Amino acid sequence: MHSIVADLETASTAELVEAVAAIATQLTQRPAPDSGAACMELTETLARAADQIEFALAGTIAIVDRTGEMKNWGLPSTQAWLRCRLGMREGRAKERITLARQLPRLERVGKDLATGDLSLGYAATVADAVQRLNDEDCAAAEDILLNAANDGLSAGKVARLGRKIHDLVSEVDGTEKAPEDVKRGYERSWLTLSRSLDGGSYVNGWLNPEDTAILDGTLAPLTKPAGSDDRRDLSERTAAALTTVLSHGHNDTRVTVIANLETLMGEDTPGWLRDGTPIPAEQVRRLALTAGVSPLLLGPGNVPLYLGHTTRIASPGQRRVLETQYDTCAVRGCEVPGFLCEVDHVDGWALGNSPTDINKLALCCGWHNRWKHTHPDQINISKNQAGQYVYQALPPDGVTRSRRGRWPTGRTPDPGDDPWNDHHLAA
Repeated sequence: MHSIVADLETASTAELVEAVAAIATQLTQRPAPDSGAACMELTETLARAADQIEFALAGTIAIVDRTGEMKNWGLPSTQAWLRCRLGMREGRAKERITLARQLPRLERVGKDLATGDLSLGYAATVADAVQRLNDEDCAAAEDILLNAANDGLSAGKVARLGRKIHDLVSEVDGTEKAPEDVKRGYERSWLTLSRSLDGGSYVNGWLNPEDTAILDGTLAPLTKPAGSDDRRDLSERTAAALTTVLSHGHNDTRVTVIANLETLMGEDTPGWLRDGTPIPAEQVRRLALTAGVSPLLLGPGNVPLYLGHTTRIASPGQRRVLETQYDTCAVRGCEVPGFLCEVDHVDGWALGNSPTDINKLALCCGWHNRWKHTHPDQINISKNQAGQYVYQALPPDGVTRSRRGRWPTGRTPDPGDDPWNDHHLAA
């Protein structure tokens, strides 16, 4: 058994983290007691310790967020780092980032979380509620929300109270009233607009499941962060997406259906969407009658044939092909949708020396496109079995990481290696 001896008063932060990791490893190898009462007690104690660890985690995340260290590793944002390296879902990553950024303003929350007297759920809820308030309103809201939590309100009710506080602070005349939802029921969609004092509008409403699907399909692709410097939260990006659609900035919406030439000639071989969803041959032909057809010619092994362009900018046809091949940015772990990416010359581009041929192009988000060309020694490029280029961001020179999934210093990765093998989220 591995043993660690550490003086809790004099041990460094790194030594304490190592001790916690060793204890966690041993704990996972111990069976839980058979007694339900004992397990309840252990669970509550362990959960309290986990919340205290979350306080320490928020401190380290805050430093990485402030210094931008993740960018040296080919990751455009703190959220991308947490998703790719720690395997967090988007919502969990955003929750931890918000907590890390707001804790310096939340003295009571930080103190109670550090001592285990406040759970992560309540702490994250308060942090989310105050992130758009100024410091004075933040302090007042913190007291109100913590008092509500101490009175026994659930985290969900505290969150609703936080939203109400924000609405009251935002609308200084206090005349805004929520529409009477109960009179409408939940079958019919409805929407209300009310003017605020500064000429803006408050939007409130309800969409039934069918209309919600339409809204998600239209707005969701447009709500991704615009880049590493995009500090807007999801609600702000959603509003921007809505105005983009209303101002007719989304007229290039397309549905891509992939099919064999024989299918268009009458055979029963089905087509498929970019995500692999099969489309019956008859439906493929019906779509082709009312839509423009952009041919993509594939050679043996599904390798796209040359289009022969030698200009700098990829043609619209080439971009359409690439959007069919790449659902997201080619960098492993980056989830920026392909239609929001830039066309990247895999081997770089120089006039007369690197033709813009389709088999030498990939889609890369704007941030990674710039990062790739300024950090050429930190990019490993390979091809997967489908013929797509896969970019893998490597650690900075001289950095050695002991955990799995990080390249050892000086080691050149093989094409089949995956630096995110533990925490990769499939593109």
